[in-house]
Amino acid sequence: MSASRPRIPFTYADYKSLPESMDRRYELLAGDLFMVPAPTTVHQIVSQNIEFILLTYVRRTLRGRVLDSPVDVVLGTGAAREVVQPDILFVAAERASIITRPEVVGCPDLVIEVLSPGTEERDCNYKKTLYARYGAREYWIVDPDAKILDRYVLGDNGFDPPERFNETASFSSPLFPDLLLGCREIFFLG
Repeated sequence: MSASRPRIPFTYADYKSLPESMDRRYELLAGDLFMVPAPTTVHQIVSQNIEFILLTYVRRTLRGRVLDSPVDVVLGTGAAREVVQPDILFVAAERASIITRPEVVGCPDLVIEVLSPGTEERDCNYKKTLYARYGAREYWIVDPDAKILDRYVLGDNGFDPPERFNETASFSSPLFPDLLLGCREIFFLG
């Protein structure tokens, strides 16, 4: 009979000591280190479409900053810190101080995850709860294969039930009230 060894959680210091790598990205969630898989080409196209729409709008209105992966977003303090690398994020201008030179320290106002094979469980469950706990005003989960976007808006008790948009829908966001986002443009693979 073998005794199991106790799990030793991976710390933020351990994470920061990882060697820089051009081809590997990691996230630190609840003391576990996860390698983030390379995105598919469809994932990249959809992600670029969203980023282009938001970046064009934000540059024109000066409402904040749009960043894309890879960028570390550090949530929490001390040994309990967690590090995520969302596909796209938005930080409102009045909170721009959370964007530091090496990383974003604090939760963005909008976090967008484009699903990839192997990330769906984390993106749709653990990370959704994490972003709500740290105060993301909106969380978008984008399924590039099903051509569906689920938008979660922060309520009094976490995220409200999602609004689901298919590839023919258009919607606006409380963060960008005068921007109409068309899912046809988001999911365009042309």
